[in-house]
Order: sequence, then structure tokens, then C-alpha cells
Amino acid sequence: MYLIAGLGNPGKDYVNTRHNVGFEAISVLSSYYDIPLKKIKHKAVFGEGKIAGEQVILAQPQTFMNNSGESIREIMDYYKIPVSNLIVIFDEAALPAGKIRIKPSGSAGGHNGMKSIIYHTGSDSFYRVRLGIGAAKGDLADHVLGRFSKEETGIMIDAVKKIPDIISLILKGKPEEAMNLYNRAEGGK
Repeated sequence: MYLIAGLGNPGKDYVNTRHNVGFEAISVLSSYYDIPLKKIKHKAVFGEGKIAGEQVILAQPQTFMNNSGESIREIMDYYKIPVSNLIVIFDEAALPAGKIRIKPSGSAGGHNGMKSIIYHTGSDSFYRVRLGIGAAKGDLADHVLGRFSKEETGIMIDAVKKIPDIISLILKGKPEEAMNLYNRAEGGK
């Protein structure tokens, strides 16, 4: 079983903010693979189903971004999911809007949600799919909690549509293929 978690902040005030592209990616996966997000437990909204023949849990932690690791740890403990079967999708201000980077491990890179996950799991050896949200032109907190421009919205919709293919490739044991396709300078296909 795999846990695929998209990071964001709960509540209406945060819908469509840059920081919530991880939530949006999980919503796209939910719709694409017909895995309803109807369960509320482990400090998350989640659903169970199959992707690429693998049993998965799609989760949107409801702990707010900076405490995402609490929810993810609870789900992993309850379902006995090893950290190697964790995939996290989140926003990345160090990448231009719409650019995608897939990595099999690494540091938190200054992202508080990732810091929380690494702290609570005790490991940084899990896949992460970073969705570029563009660099901050001022205060980083204001930037990530802000909304995309009309032009950026179209770019982000196109980027998030690539998530089902990326996740399928990772689950099929073809992460290098996903990285080769989507880590290119132009951000993907």
C-alpha cells in the first residue's frame, strides 16, 4: 500500500492559494482514478483505491501545512505503510509556476510542511513531486498564501493535469521515466 499526500491548508480562506496546489493535485487524482475523498480520520480527508494496480491512500492532511507530518505519520502507522511507500506532492517557490520536479529523497529545502514530514517520519527517503508556484517578489508567506494570476492559473491547471501520469509511473516502478519526462527545463511534455 502507498500513501500519496498532497499538502495544503484546510478551510475556505486557503482554496486556490499557491500553498494548496498539493490539495488540488490530490483532488485531480481522486477524480481521475475514481477514488472519492470521503473519509475523515487521522487528521486528514482521504480515500482508498487503486492506481496502476497498487492499493493507495490519497490524503489531504487537515493539520495546516506546518504540521502535515502529524497526519501523515498517523496514516502510515495505522495502515503500516513504510516510508519508502510515501509520495508527497507540494508547492515549490524555488521553481517557476507550472514547472515540476520529482525526487526520490532529499532535504526539506526550507518548506515547513516537508520539515514536519521528515521530522515525524524520521526519514527523507520518500518520493516528492514539487509543483512550481513561482518565486516570491516580496514576503514569502504572503506569496504562498496568495492566489495565482489568470495566466498562472492556466499554467498550473496544465501542470496539475500531469500528476496522474507521474504517480502511475512511480507506482509502476518507473520513477526514472517520470523524472526524465517531467524534470526537464520546460517542465514536462
